Amino acid sequence: MRVLVAEDHASLARSVANGLREEGFAVDLTFDGEEALRYAGANPYDCLILDIMLPGKTGWQILEAVRKDGAKTPVLFLTAKDAVEDRVRGLNLGADDYVVKPFAFEELLARVRAVIRRGHGRAGAPIVVGDLEIDAAAKTVRRAGKPIILSAREYTLLEYLALRCGEVVTRTEIWEHLYDQNDESVSNVVDVYIGYLRSKIDRDHETKLIHTRRGMGYVLGMM
Repeated sequence: MRVLVAEDHASLARSVANGLREEGFAVDLTFDGEEALRYAGANPYDCLILDIMLPGKTGWQILEAVRKDGAKTPVLFLTAKDAVEDRVRGLNLGADDYVVKPFAFEELLARVRAVIRRGHGRAGAPIVVGDLEIDAAAKTVRRAGKPIILSAREYTLLEYLALRCGEVVTRTEIWEHLYDQNDESVSNVVDVYIGYLRSKIDRDHETKLIHTRRGMGYVLGMM
């Protein structure tokens, strides 16, 4: 999943971004509200993590502009403004969650994952595709009851395909949601990671769940 972190406290911003990357997220990072708004308009993020008091444009203004443009991208405020009226204002403007500093990274991570799942219509229950079960809350994967160990990047790719279960997902969509603007991976990296997933998800099973649509992309589902 690809997220934008807009936070003007540089060390905190980098800490959050690095923590998310270690969990398999692609992260674009900015310390400026104007730049955050440009990024939000140019990239298909799965979540925006916004400080409120940003230089250039505030988090309030970014959220208002994003919602005015019709974007439904989940937005999570990460802020020191803890007054009830600030929380109410954020939620009324269309924010999906509100985390007050100081915070535990594990809580932020759980809330980011939750708003992304809700954004894809998968609020809480594990995603089940045939005998494959993906528990997005626990980040565990089982097929036919047996656990499958995935790297952070492999898990993120599988989760994205699962959230789009039954749909053709193009290579471009996968790239845009799994890699940030600073990633220097080669152009065939999507196919490489699909291969890794197939070796772990499908190799030992007669029924295959990851399918190629030539010239189009990939589908996770029962065919």
